[in-house]
Amino acid sequence: MIDNYLLEYLVTFSKYQTLSKTATVLNVTQPTVTRGMQKLEEQLEVKLFERTANRITLTKTGKLAAKKAKQLLYANQRFVEQIQDHAANQKLIKVSSTVPGPRFILDQLSTNTFSLDPELLPTDQITASLDNNKYTLVISEKEIQTKTLEARYLGHEDLYVNLDKFTYQANQTSVSFDDLFQMSFVVLGDIGSWKDIISQHIPDAKFLFQQEYEALKEITDYSSFPYFSTNITHPLATRDHTDRVRLKITDKSARMDLYGVYRKEDRAKVASLLEKISQNWPK
Repeated sequence: MIDNYLLEYLVTFSKYQTLSKTATVLNVTQPTVTRGMQKLEEQLEVKLFERTANRITLTKTGKLAAKKAKQLLYANQRFVEQIQDHAANQKLIKVSSTVPGPRFILDQLSTNTFSLDPELLPTDQITASLDNNKYTLVISEKEIQTKTLEARYLGHEDLYVNLDKFTYQANQTSVSFDDLFQMSFVVLGDIGSWKDIISQHIPDAKFLFQQEYEALKEITDYSSFPYFSTNITHPLATRDHTDRVRLKITDKSARMDLYGVYRKEDRAKVASLLEKISQNWPK
């Protein structure tokens, strides 16, 4: 059995090419690295390094060993993470979402049985994140049914636009994406699949993406830029609530069905939380 620290010495040396730099990066002495390299060669019973008076380099076998060591260290780290995630999931329901809206519902639930990841999960990572026990439950617009996963419908999310009351479109009772052409919107940077929807259906609009929610809120407070909300998110507060008109976007693509996706083996564990989410979902 070769100790991980010896593999780390080899991988680090392969990257930085000198003993002194390797020792500095690993926060050990240079003689410690040298002894580690020698011990690794002894255990493998192969020559990994070419040594001269002023230089040490990897042999072809050494380069292959460094490549394999890097893969092994990564696999060991993933093993630890997956076991730790699985253990955590036995005690706490770890929840993620692919769009921001469901967070508003989860924030209303007074329970200490789940934790919510503050970052949105890309849709293409749902299956792997559940199968690897990173999350117990993912709320997504994608209904996933596999041998190990299943989904439960939770509700729909409708897209609204908040317009300055003096905007021509604000006189209507509802709007379509076509009504919003060539307008400039201030938008939260990470809104999951909604970003693709608004970009595709209002291609000639300008979107001013803001990475921080507080920055978005401040802009809406001190400007007349329109912004989006949904039936389950709260319109951004402004200094004067009467200066905005909130209109539903009527296009079919402005409605998103959302599901709770989980491992079949966790069905009983997530049942109560899914029921609470459904009960609190706006009708």
